[in-house]
Amino acid sequence: MSMDKIFGVAGSALAAQLVRMNTTASNLANSSNTAPSEEEAYRAKRVVFRTLLTDQTIGDQTRYAGSIQVPNITDDPTPPPKSYDPGNPSADEDGYVYQSNVNEVSEMVEMTAAARSYQNNIEVINTAKQMMMKTLEVMKA
Repeated sequence: MSMDKIFGVAGSALAAQLVRMNTTASNLANSSNTAPSEEEAYRAKRVVFRTLLTDQTIGDQTRYAGSIQVPNITDDPTPPPKSYDPGNPSADEDGYVYQSNVNEVSEMVEMTAAARSYQNNIEVINTAKQMMMKTLEVMKA
């Protein structure tokens, strides 16, 4: 695998993990929202990753096999919890509010996993850069 492929694959993983981290931050920011109906309740977002199995050229950019793409972000299908809170301004006519279906513990695990994956790919880039520098030193001698 050439160095540009290594940087391309690792770079795509960095971008994908950044989307994952942003999505997790959005979920955590909306975890305490309430709504008057199930349809209006905030639903946790989930990032869908896809691995390219072959090299692809899009315009003037080449994406290498093994690269990660984020084809879409979906809503978590878990139904939002309903609670009786007639004093809440978001309550429906029966006094119920619908909370977001965000599980804060799961989101923290997701954030930790995204951060570690991001760090791992930074290490890939740093290692490849060190290899390139060593190769240049050998070629000078």
